[in-house]
Amino acid sequence: MRLNPGQQQAVEFVTGPCLVLAGAGSGKTRVITNKIAHLIRGCGYQARHIAAVTFTNKAAREMKERVGQTLGRKEARGLMISTFHTLGLDIIKREYAALGMKSNFSLFDDTDQVALLKELTEGLIEDDKVVLQQLISTISNWKNDLKTPAQAAAGAKGERDRIFAHCYGLYDAHMKACNVLDFDDLILLPTLLLQRNEEVRERWQNKIRYLLVDEYQDTNTSQYELVKLLVGQRARFTVVGDDDQSIYSWRGARPQNLVLLSQDFPALQVIKLEQNYRSSGRILKAANILIANNPHVFEKRLFSELGYGAELKVLSANNEDHEAERVAGELIAHHFINKTNYKDYAILYRGNHQSRVFEKMLMQNRIPYKISGGTSFFSRPEIKDLLAYLRVLTNPDDDSAFLRIVNTPKREIGPATLQKLGEWAMGRNKGLFTASFDMGLSQTLTGRGYESLTRFTHWLREIQQLAEREPVNAVRDLIRGIDYESWLYETSPSPKAAEMRMKNVNQLFTWMTEMLEGSEIDEPMTLTQVVTRFTLRDMMERGESDEELDQVQLMTLHASKGWSSLTFIWWEWKRDCCRTKAALMKITSMKSDG
Repeated sequence: MRLNPGQQQAVEFVTGPCLVLAGAGSGKTRVITNKIAHLIRGCGYQARHIAAVTFTNKAAREMKERVGQTLGRKEARGLMISTFHTLGLDIIKREYAALGMKSNFSLFDDTDQVALLKELTEGLIEDDKVVLQQLISTISNWKNDLKTPAQAAAGAKGERDRIFAHCYGLYDAHMKACNVLDFDDLILLPTLLLQRNEEVRERWQNKIRYLLVDEYQDTNTSQYELVKLLVGQRARFTVVGDDDQSIYSWRGARPQNLVLLSQDFPALQVIKLEQNYRSSGRILKAANILIANNPHVFEKRLFSELGYGAELKVLSANNEDHEAERVAGELIAHHFINKTNYKDYAILYRGNHQSRVFEKMLMQNRIPYKISGGTSFFSRPEIKDLLAYLRVLTNPDDDSAFLRIVNTPKREIGPATLQKLGEWAMGRNKGLFTASFDMGLSQTLTGRGYESLTRFTHWLREIQQLAEREPVNAVRDLIRGIDYESWLYETSPSPKAAEMRMKNVNQLFTWMTEMLEGSEIDEPMTLTQVVTRFTLRDMMERGESDEELDQVQLMTLHASKGWSSLTFIWWEWKRDCCRTKAALMKITSMKSDG
C-alpha cells in the first residue's frame, strides 16, 4: 500500500521540527516506520542514532516488529524503540554515577511503594487508604512537574500540603538510602540530570540525533522537558499527536504541549493526516460531529474512502438491567447471523464499576468474556516471588524484596526475629540482608530463628556470588535450591494451578536467559538490567493480556484506545458518566476508531 500525499510529506520532512497531526486510523504507525527507514536509507542516519518513543510496551513492540519487517534485523540493529520510561531507565543505567547512585539499583512497584509510605508516615497522616492514595498521587504529580521535596515544601499551601511535602522528603531519603527508584523517577531523574549537567546533556544529544515521539498529546510536563533536552538546538525531531485523542489529563497529560511546541520551536512544520483507513464515512461523520465540540489547538476533519457504511444502531433501555439484556440479545443475534468470533465484540463503559451488570447478563447467556485490566504476567505471585529473589541478588539493600522472600518458602523465621533484625539494621543504616552478616547480631538474635536466618542468607550469598560469574546457572540453582515447585504444589488450590504457575516460572527463566545472552538486534544484558526491565514491564503492562481467547472484551473507554482489531463495538453512553447530551444510547456495528 502506497503512502498518501500527507503521509509521504510527513516521512520526507527531516530538516527541522515536525508535528504530524494524525487523526484516528490515519496510519501514524506506518508513517513512523517509513520515516525511520527513510532516515536510515535515504538520509544517512545510523540506526543507533535514532530513537522512537511511545507510551505502552504493546505499541513499542508493534513498532519494532514493523521496522524489523521493513529494514531487516541487520539495518535495524542499535535502533532505540521503547517507552518513555524505558528510555529514562536506559539513561539512568548509563549515567548512574552522575546521579550519585550505585549501578545495582532496584525498581519499586506500586505494592512496594504503598508498603513503604504506610510505614514512613505512621503517626503523620491518618491511617486511611484514601489518604494514603492521595499522598501517593500528590508525590507522583510533584515528580511529574519536576518538583523536588524541597521545592514541594517551599510551594506548600496549607497544612495538608506541608505534611505531604514532609512525607515526600522522608520517602525520597529512604529511596536514596536503599538505592531504589519508583516509576516516576524514571523520567524525573534523567530530566533533572540533563538540565543540570551539560556534559551528560551533550553526550545524549550526540547519541540521539533524531527523535520520534508517538502519542505526543499524552506527554506530561517532565516528558516534554525531556524531549526538549534531548533534541537541543539541533531540533531534529518528529512528534505524532492529536489533541482530539487526549484522554489522560487526569494522570498529568498536557495536550497544551502541542501549543508549546509551536512556541518553543517557531520553525515547526505541521502536517495533517486526515484520511481514515479503518472506518466508514457514517462513523466518521458521527465522530466529526462529536469532536467539533472539543476545544481545538489545530483544526482537522477526518474523511474515509471506504464507503458510507451501514446505519449506526441506537438502542434505548428503561434501566441498566434492561440495557444489559438488550446488549446481550443483539450480540447473540449478530454472532449467530454473521458467524463471527466472540473476541470480535467489545462492550465499552466509562468506569470499571459498570461492568457488573454486563457480566451478569453474559454469564446467564453463557457468553465467554474477559475484563480488560486483569493481572499482567509480571504481577502474578509466583513471578513476583522470583523477581524479589533476583532483586535481592542485584541490590542487597532492597528491604522490600528481602521481606517478601525471607519466608517464601517457609523457613521458620518469625516476626520477632525479623523485628529485631530490622531494629539492628536501622540502627546501623544497613539493609536487612547486609545486616544479617554482622558479627554482633548473634548477641541480639538467638535460637532457631537466628539459625534459619543465617542458613538462608549464607546460601543466598553463595547464589549471589555465582550470579556475578554465571547468572543463568545461578538463577537455575536458586529455583532448585528453594524447591519452589514443591512450594507451589503445597500452596496452590489445585495441582493444575500449581502446574500452570510453574510454567510461568519456566517462561520467566526462558525470557531472562534470552535477555542475558542477547540477540541479533539486542545487546546482552546484565542480571541487574534484566531485573529492572522486568519490573518496569510489570508496571507498564498491567491490564495488557497476552491471551488470545475467544471472549467478548469488557473494557473502559480509556482502555479501548489504540484497539484496532475489534470489528464490532458496543459503546455505552450516559449523561452522567460520559457527559453527552444523550440520556442513554448505544452505538453498535462499528469498527474501533482507537
